Amino acid sequence: MKTIHKFVLKAYLGPMILTFFIVMFVLLMNFMWRYIDELVGKGLSAGIIIELISYAMANMLPLGLPLAVLLAAIMTMGNLGENYELLAMKSAGMSLVRITQPLIILICLIAVGSFFIGNNLVPYANKKMYSVLFDIRQQKQTLEFQDGLFFNGIDNMSIRVAHQDPQTHLLRDVLIYDNRATNGNMNTIVADSGYIRLSDDKRFLLVTLFNGETYEQTRNSQWFNKSSLRHHTFEVQDQQIAMEGFDMGRSEADMFSNSQTKNVNELQKDIDSLEVTVNTSTTRSYEPLLKKQLFVRDNSVLPVPDSLRVDKSNFRDMMAMDSIVALPMREKAQVWTRARTMAKNSRNMFSFDESASKEALNQLYRSKVEWHKKISLPVSIIIFFLIGAPLGAIIRRGGLGLPVVVSVIFFVIYYMISLTGEKLAKEGNWEAVYGMWLSTFILSPIAVYLTYKATNDSALLDTDWYAGRIKMLQEKLKLYIDKLKKRIK
Repeated sequence: MKTIHKFVLKAYLGPMILTFFIVMFVLLMNFMWRYIDELVGKGLSAGIIIELISYAMANMLPLGLPLAVLLAAIMTMGNLGENYELLAMKSAGMSLVRITQPLIILICLIAVGSFFIGNNLVPYANKKMYSVLFDIRQQKQTLEFQDGLFFNGIDNMSIRVAHQDPQTHLLRDVLIYDNRATNGNMNTIVADSGYIRLSDDKRFLLVTLFNGETYEQTRNSQWFNKSSLRHHTFEVQDQQIAMEGFDMGRSEADMFSNSQTKNVNELQKDIDSLEVTVNTSTTRSYEPLLKKQLFVRDNSVLPVPDSLRVDKSNFRDMMAMDSIVALPMREKAQVWTRARTMAKNSRNMFSFDESASKEALNQLYRSKVEWHKKISLPVSIIIFFLIGAPLGAIIRRGGLGLPVVVSVIFFVIYYMISLTGEKLAKEGNWEAVYGMWLSTFILSPIAVYLTYKATNDSALLDTDWYAGRIKMLQEKLKLYIDKLKKRIK
């Protein structure tokens, strides 16, 4: 490798690592903001939080890599252009393609690696992340009593305390409404003080109350007019109540299998089987409806047996003679009832089969979208580099100022196009190949155009060039105005 190639490679690796961690941090903050309500107040350990963050970061790699590559490319080439190092290389006879040759090789390796990340790591991370989020959602909040407010985090129980000592955790003026009895009895406990906490394994609620009273309202089948109330006092009362949901159980990750938790081979198998299912469901839905319900006697749909054939030769003569066969009222009612019953049965049968077909069709669309998404990721990384490198050479500005703005603009455009195509593909309005490759089709000509402009030293985004052009235009306009004034005089 030439010295100049090593220099360019080192100049790119630093911004690439920096921008990658910045982008991942921003995406991670977005993830935490979305799920902060489900994570707070449940006493989660640091290990669970770190595990969830790790899975989330692996899931966000396909979104962060293209943006990091784009931003790093603009920064690197902008720094080289701003310091006149790019100009010196071109003066030595090196073209832009030759200068960026080691970077192109590096980006190709990153693109290949991104495919394996999206194909192997991301499905596994999605499966584990869905499992952890489900377990967190199932877990109840920890016991946190606030002065003067009811705590309703326990099923069929409501607890209010007047004050909790922050050091000893002693509760003052405890009021407990207990509706856990299966027979409908309700217990009300009032105590001067006490302790309420979960056991170490979070399977039991340990209640110790001092100097209180218990009111038990006994109900029977005639509770609305016959109910009894029992009352007794106590000095010390200990209870051990079995609890569920406060300890975090771990679910099997295989329970959360969907199109986002499968690799390309698994998706291809699902696509093949779903296409067969959709075709079978469609055939099973329409053929019985047409042939056995709606067009039983229609030869064009289903050949009619000889015993059911109707001679239509006399129909025209009968109509000409104004001969109308009138059915009795009772038979008319029977015909109407039978026709309505057959119509309802047809509608119910078709609705049931149609719902099964739609579900299979939705899964087919999603599987195709995920399949193309895994293939399009490496291509998008290469395209973003081919946009960023010539754009940085044209801008000739380094740092995190203008490159960040330009990168965000291009990434937002890419993201909006991708989301639009993905939505249309998932709804079945477009083929998945068009929806998922739409952003690539649009950005590829831009990459080619920018590369052409940068190779020819275009001043496409040079503000000084535009300022000079505007100044020249103003001078010409001023001369033209002066000539008009002389002619008028």
